[in-house]
Amino acid sequence: MLFTDRDDAGRRLAVALEKYGDEHPVVLGLPRGGVPVAFHVAQALGAPLDVIVVRKLGVPYQRELAFGALGEGGVRVISEEIVQRGRLSPEDIASVEHAAEADLERLARRFRADRPRQDLTGRTAIVVDDGIATGATAAAACEVVRAQGAARVVMAVPVAPPDAVELLAGVTDEVVCLSTPRGFSAVGQWYEDFSQTSDEEVVSLLSQAARSDPVAEEVVVTAPGLSLSGDLTLPPDAQAVVMFAHGSGSSRHSPRNRSVASALNRAGLGTLLFDLLTPAEESSRAKVFDIDTLADRLTHATTWLRTRTSAPIGYFGASTGAAAALTAAAAPDADVFAVVSRGGRPDLAGPHLAAVRAPTLLIVGGDDTLVVTLNREAQAQLRCESSLEIVEGATHLFEEPGALTEVSSLARDWFTTHLPQRPHNG
Repeated sequence: MLFTDRDDAGRRLAVALEKYGDEHPVVLGLPRGGVPVAFHVAQALGAPLDVIVVRKLGVPYQRELAFGALGEGGVRVISEEIVQRGRLSPEDIASVEHAAEADLERLARRFRADRPRQDLTGRTAIVVDDGIATGATAAAACEVVRAQGAARVVMAVPVAPPDAVELLAGVTDEVVCLSTPRGFSAVGQWYEDFSQTSDEEVVSLLSQAARSDPVAEEVVVTAPGLSLSGDLTLPPDAQAVVMFAHGSGSSRHSPRNRSVASALNRAGLGTLLFDLLTPAEESSRAKVFDIDTLADRLTHATTWLRTRTSAPIGYFGASTGAAAALTAAAAPDADVFAVVSRGGRPDLAGPHLAAVRAPTLLIVGGDDTLVVTLNREAQAQLRCESSLEIVEGATHLFEEPGALTEVSSLARDWFTTHLPQRPHNG
C-alpha cells in the first residue's frame, strides 16, 4: 500500500479508526511526522488533538539501547532489567534523565504554546505516527500514555513491519496498522511525498485543531421550582442550537448523545445537553415515562436558552426524550425549526404528534424491530415534513461499529438542511 502523503495516510487511517469515535478518544500525534496524520484522524473522530512528547533514555555508552522513557507530567518508565544488565549507577541514570527532561520541556512548550496538556485519565488514547521502523519510540510513547492515566491505549499507523506491530501489541490494547509489508526498509519508501514536517507545521496544526474544538460551559437551566444541570456549547457564530432531551436511564453524560453533539458542533451548531430529571427522580420509572412533565421542563428550558442566544433552536430526543421533544414541539407557541429522534419512542407523544409543525427525522436501528414498528406508526400520525431512516445492522443503542457515526451524519444533515433562512440586510 502506497500513500500519497501524510494527509492521505491520515484520512485513510481515520476510516479504520471510526469505531473509536463513540469512545470520545484523545488523539496524540508523535512529533513531528505523526502530527499531520493525527490531525486528520482527530478531525474525522471529532476528538481533541495533542502531541505525545516522549524522550527515550539511552544507555550512556550505547545510546540506541533505551533503558526507559520520560513523558510530561513527571511520568517515568524504567526497564530495571536493562538498568541491571547495563550496570547503570544512579548517577548515570540521573545524568541522562536531566538532559532528557530539559529537552522534553523545551519541545512541549514549542509545540503546544500556552495550551494545557490533554488529561488522559480514564480516556481512550489513540497514539498516531506516520509509520514505524523498529517500534521502540512508539512503544515508549504508549507506556508513557498508560502511565498518564489512559484507560485504553491504541497505537495507529499507516505502515509498519510485522515485527514492530508484534512488539507494540505487548504494550497496547490494540494496534491498528493499514499495511504490514515484509519487504520493509524505511517508512519513507511507502510514501510518494515524505518531505520533512517542520516544527512550524506541528504548531499550526495543533493550533488549528484547538480552534475548531468549542468548549462546553457548565450551566444551570432554571425551570419553575427546579435547577437542572447542563452543558452548553456555542461555537462562534452558531447557526442554531440543538437541545438534547435524554431518554430513560440516561443523562447529559450519555456518551452517545455527546458523540452526536460533537458532530453538530463541528458543523457550526451549538448544543445544550441537560438533565430533564433531578438525580432523585432518575430512579423513578413513573418520572421517566411522565412525558408531559418532561415536555414541560423542555419547554421551560427552551425559554431559558432564549435568554442566552438568539439562534434558532432544534430538538434532539432519545428514547422517551424523543416523545418529550415532539410533545414540546407540538405546543401552539413552540418555535422549533427541526426535531430529530434517535432510537426514540415518538409513539409516547400520542395525540400531540398531529400538531407537530417542525420537520421531523426519526432514526432507528434496523435490528431494533419493535421500535421500528412503533416509529412507523408514529410517522403515520405526523402531519409535518418527516422522514424515517433505518440504520441497518444497528440495535437500540447503536453500539455497532459505524452506527453512531451514521446517526450523527443523518442528524447533522437534517438540522443544517432545515435551518431557517436568515433575513438579508439591504
